[in-house]
Amino acid sequence: MLIGVPKEIKDHEYRVGLTPSSVRELVAAGHQVLVEHDAGAGIGAGDAAYGQAGARIGTAEEVFASAEMIVKVKEPLAPERARLQPGQVLFTYLHLAADPQQCQELLASGAICIAYETVTAPGGGLPLLAPMSEVAGRMSVQAAARSLERAQGGRGMLLGGVPGVAAARLVVLGAGVVGSNAALMAVGSGAQVVVIDRSLEALRRIEQRFGARVLTVFSNRDNVEAHVRSADVVIGAVLVPGAAAPRLVSRELLAGMQPGSVVVDVAIDQGGCFETSRPTTHTDPTYVVEGVVHYCVTNMPGAVPLTSAHALNHATLPYVMALADKGWQRALREDVHLLHGLNVAAGKLTCRQVASSLGMPFHPPQGLLED
Repeated sequence: MLIGVPKEIKDHEYRVGLTPSSVRELVAAGHQVLVEHDAGAGIGAGDAAYGQAGARIGTAEEVFASAEMIVKVKEPLAPERARLQPGQVLFTYLHLAADPQQCQELLASGAICIAYETVTAPGGGLPLLAPMSEVAGRMSVQAAARSLERAQGGRGMLLGGVPGVAAARLVVLGAGVVGSNAALMAVGSGAQVVVIDRSLEALRRIEQRFGARVLTVFSNRDNVEAHVRSADVVIGAVLVPGAAAPRLVSRELLAGMQPGSVVVDVAIDQGGCFETSRPTTHTDPTYVVEGVVHYCVTNMPGAVPLTSAHALNHATLPYVMALADKGWQRALREDVHLLHGLNVAAGKLTCRQVASSLGMPFHPPQGLLED
């Protein structure tokens, strides 16, 4: 198979779909890889490194025109969507539940669109979302600490405080991969940490990991309202696989927080879990509503591409290899967990959660898997 790797064009997105090491593995398996010029520059991998791994170097136009499968990191933006071809496989993050325009244009393209974030694992979980959730969870605390600074519009607090001065109170909504990694960083900073979730099992895992350093709280309206109001920082880390994130914090509740408090919405790719959330970029990462600083960058891990691109490739390469070796139909027939990643195929919406979130017709994917 001819696999194409375009350069990411989202604002300050420095990751790359395939690293040179991944390219070498694919070439050794008999596949061809066409990489756009400078696609790996953000991770310090120049065209020479890709050439040594066995790739050819070309333009974005050549990549989209000739590749049988496109491997990316972030969702295709409008210029990229316009280049997709019927039957071409796109393997990347999509987050369609919060992006009806992208969904409509992918349907119109006729491409086969497989989303990292809805591929499942045999033992449960989302193996291609987890690495970036780990990065984003850890980065959320860095972003919160920065946003609390007075020059950034925050309260002027040091997250961990100092002897004799209280540390910031940091509340994490969600005890999954993002939430547990946010808690890890927040505990290390010295902040007062509260984790809220409706899964008692998830809360038990947090308690077993952190002990008394983290207060675990069952999620209901009373508890969310009480802890959000008293927080200096709230990190939104909730996830419903494939679907839009639940709005847990209303504008009215947000208005009850101290001026200069901070919210970091890691769920913004799926629409966000604060009523006042809207997507931001690394160029312009924050805005203020009701006196509260909002950090809602949709590609947080793109700021640390050397870490995140390699972490992502470690997870995605086996699936890229399966799709290349077998073709998308056979690969999905033989792996129901990869099948769960199929969101759009031949003009049909094949992910039930996305269809429900967007109010669009759902088409079971099994009928599309015949050779």
